[in-house]
Amino acid sequence: MQDSRHPSRIPQDLGAGLFLVGVALLALWQGAPLEAGTLRAIGPGMLPKALAVLTGLCGIGIAILPFVTHRGEALGAWSLRGSLFVLAAALAFAFSIRPLGFAVAGPFAIVLASLASLETRKVEIAVFALVMTAFCLVLFRVLLGLPIPVAPWLLEY
Repeated sequence: MQDSRHPSRIPQDLGAGLFLVGVALLALWQGAPLEAGTLRAIGPGMLPKALAVLTGLCGIGIAILPFVTHRGEALGAWSLRGSLFVLAAALAFAFSIRPLGFAVAGPFAIVLASLASLETRKVEIAVFALVMTAFCLVLFRVLLGLPIPVAPWLLEY
């Protein structure tokens, strides 16, 4: 359905597919210095590059879809609120992980990202932030043994 206030003939699938291709190209560019290694000796760049290629292929598939089916929802107006809060959450996490640790940066980023929608509930977000932070701490710190700062202001390593 076409909105007369915001005319656009670009199908949503085409826009989403091109966005995914752009993300994949950015990931490949940023991951270029990482050594991929071989299947016998996997390097630090293997997973990021593989995921970037898969994301790009999915994006191409999604972008081609409107040309094959000759239909799709038109790209309508969208608010900057969601994009700005999610970007702010990612940046806040990046800048606060070292000085504050994961115990503070994780829940803070989740709560900040939740402000992207007006439909979120405070109690649900608080519970989700705590559960996800605990899950990520167990996964990355305990199971994978990554040296992620948990609470440098509280604990000495």
